[in-house]
Amino acid sequence: MTRLGMQHAGAIFGSAAAWVSTAAYAVNDLPGGPAVNQLNLHPAVTKIAEEQQWLHWFMMIICLVIFLAVFGVMFYSIWKHRKSVGHKSANFHESTTVEIIWTIVPFVIVILMALPATKVLVASKDTTSADLTIKATGMQWKWGYDYIKGEGEGIGFVSTLDSTHREMSDNGGPKKGEEPDDYLFKVDNPLVVPVDKKIRIITTANDVIHAFMVPAFGIKQDAIPGFVRDTWFRAEKVGDYYGQCAELCGKEHAYMPIHVKVVSGEDYAKWVGVKVKEAAAKADDPSKVWTLADLKVRGEKVYGANCAACHQANGKGAGPIKPLDGSAIVLDKDHGKQIQVLLTGAAGGAMPSWKALSDTDLAAVATYTKNNWSNQTGELVQPAEVQAARK
Repeated sequence: MTRLGMQHAGAIFGSAAAWVSTAAYAVNDLPGGPAVNQLNLHPAVTKIAEEQQWLHWFMMIICLVIFLAVFGVMFYSIWKHRKSVGHKSANFHESTTVEIIWTIVPFVIVILMALPATKVLVASKDTTSADLTIKATGMQWKWGYDYIKGEGEGIGFVSTLDSTHREMSDNGGPKKGEEPDDYLFKVDNPLVVPVDKKIRIITTANDVIHAFMVPAFGIKQDAIPGFVRDTWFRAEKVGDYYGQCAELCGKEHAYMPIHVKVVSGEDYAKWVGVKVKEAAAKADDPSKVWTLADLKVRGEKVYGANCAACHQANGKGAGPIKPLDGSAIVLDKDHGKQIQVLLTGAAGGAMPSWKALSDTDLAAVATYTKNNWSNQTGELVQPAEVQAARK
């Protein structure tokens, strides 16, 4: 065997070994999410998704019937009237009857396909009379949810990939025997909605184009910076349902999952009560003067939840993401420069705005970055400075 042949054989065996090792992972189907070796669409939990699946099979059957009819006639004619058994080709020009038939029949087929498809499409765009309206904001690389109408109005939070799953991915994936069924789908704050209620989702983005997609609901809506789009669903079954950003939005695209938790009306009311209390607890007095030690402790948590995915835990950044360790803006004694970056973003949206965070959280994360790694400035940012910068 030549050296090149040996290299090719080695590559083949290596690929086969990698496939076998992957197949050996004991991963189970994820209820409400993807299944192992899934070939069909996700099980539907909304009427729209059920109708979409019906349309899928309806169109497939029509296409299959047309395929079999056309190719059946063609192959039969080729075989039955072949020259080797004495047939001679006919010599004719046009047939008005045939032309009328092959114009009318496809037209009727197209109408039969278009009518139910149009009905489902129109229904999927009817976002009126919603019981609950939620704005989903795509950002690199997480989702921000704001409850803007209905029970829970005023609640807002950011949903980020669970840090343990990100750590597994950074280390080459989960170890054998430790594979979670929801790998890269687990988030810190799922979107919670009540069952049997019409939920309107308004989508937008603050950096690049994203797409909000949950297959079990039959929804997929682009989230475009500077524009507002909407979609809706009415989940008929309590449970956890998963989706992903369906637009190639950057290097962390694979780490932008969507987790929707559908609960009973009673459980939803309890969840709203808890969130309202949490929001009240987080509404710190911006005039409070914090110590450096307390701000660093809080800032470390804020950094880990919102900043570490891009800037890294060591503050060194990666690729186009600028490092915070040694950053001139972070080290500058003029706190306003860093505060403005946190409030308005930077680099054309590559660094998103974090104005949704509280004044205290922003002051804490700014203080943490000014006093971590090699950045030992001794400087601390007070919440009152952030509050003043917002005006």
